[in-house]
This record gives sequence, structure tokens and C-alpha cells, in this order.
Amino acid sequence: MAKYIEMIRIRFLMMLAYRTNYYSGILIYSINIGAYYFLWQAIYGGKQDIEGLSIIQMTTYVAVSWMARAFYFNNIDREIAQEIKEGKVAVEFIRPYNYLGMKTMQGLGEGVFRLVFFSFPGMFIVSLIFPLQIGTGFDTIGLFAISILFSFIINTQINLLTGITTFFLFNNDGLIRAKRVVIDLFSGLLLPIHFFPLWAQNVMEYLPFQSISYVPSMIFTNGFTTSEAFNAIMMQGLWSLLLLIPIKVLWVMAKKQMIIQGG
Repeated sequence: MAKYIEMIRIRFLMMLAYRTNYYSGILIYSINIGAYYFLWQAIYGGKQDIEGLSIIQMTTYVAVSWMARAFYFNNIDREIAQEIKEGKVAVEFIRPYNYLGMKTMQGLGEGVFRLVFFSFPGMFIVSLIFPLQIGTGFDTIGLFAISILFSFIINTQINLLTGITTFFLFNNDGLIRAKRVVIDLFSGLLLPIHFFPLWAQNVMEYLPFQSISYVPSMIFTNGFTTSEAFNAIMMQGLWSLLLLIPIKVLWVMAKKQMIIQGG
């Protein structure tokens, strides 16, 4: 376990070395949140609420969604694809750790850095500019913390699956880009799930994407009752277990037919 913890520390320090990306990231996310704030103000047009969310709750939802994204987002699918193309993955296989576990820990180190130095200060800055409804109850914070951890797990598992497909496709850049668009749209980052047509909501109940952004954001804005929050977190846990199955199957198949393209 110590070597995986070391992976978290190393990735954390690597992120710390690139402070320019950190400062520019806060600025970009703040601009995104500001743009969505004025957009939703225009959409509400003086209405008290839409689909049960007030304008302040919606603003908070947008802010929390983008700041939570800073924690669960990572590029390990691109890293896996690049290492396969360059032949570096062959060296990784002989090292004394599980390759996918190592990538997961690197993503966690990156996420912890962004959470501490990006999400928290970014949320504070945004709260000074825009009206937010910050949840302060122990239940809300506790459930949100559990939910956002599952968000990281599920998003990372999808990234692992996308990265592993490089063993079969050799060049999956298009798939990686498409995956990112699908997650941003169907996770509730750009639009809350309950704003979608009813048929689309029914379809998305059978997909893991809403467990990434929609669930933690709704918990934080008190858009869910306590029982709904518990049920949503249980569903996140279920998806975390179910996604292990295709990861395991694809990984076994990939190792049997590995072809190194470079090196």
C-alpha cells in the first residue's frame, strides 16, 4: 500500500510544480460559472424557481458542479493511450505494482491537489461574487463528501475503460474526446438531469454518468431529501462495483493481445 500512497504524493508534487496552470484554472472556472450565472438569470426571467430549484440554488449547483469537476476530472485515459503508443506500458508491467491501480492513485493525487488548492479557494472566491446557498449542515457536508468520492471512482473507472481500449484500437483519440463530451452532458454538469425530457431521464437512470456530477451537486444544494441522497449514494456505490467487471474483463483480454507500437 505504501507504494500507492507514494504515487499520490508524487502526482501531488508534480501538480504543485505547475502553479501557472493552477491560477489560470481558477480564473477559467470562475468565468465559466459567471457565464452560466447570467445565462440562468435570463432563463429564469424573474421566476421564483424552475423544476424545484431557485435561481440561487441553480447558481450554487453550477458552482459546485464545476468545482467538483476539478476533483474528479483526470486525464489517465490519455496517459494510458500515450504509454501504449510509445511502448512504455511494457516497462510498467514488470514493475512491482498493479498498473491500473497505479494510474488510479495518480489520478487521486491530482484530484486531492485540485480539491485543496483549487476547489476550496475557487469556491470561496465565487461566493464573494455570486449569491450562493452553501450547505453547512453536518449531514449535507458528510453526504456530499461521500458522494464526491464516488464521483471520482466512477469517472476514473470510465477513464480506465477508455484507456484500455487503446490496446484494441491503437488510436482512440476520437473516442476519448467523445467520452469527455458525453460525460459533461449526461453527468449533469452542463444541465441538471431533471431538466431533460422525461424519456431521456428514464434512459439515464440506467447509465452511470449522472452519478458523477448531478448527484453530489444536488446533495450540496439540498435538491435531494435525505432519503433521496442516501438512495443516490447507494446507486453510486453499485455503479462503482459494476464497472469493475468490464474493467477486469477488458484488462485480461488486453494483456493477452498486447502489441507495442513504439518504444
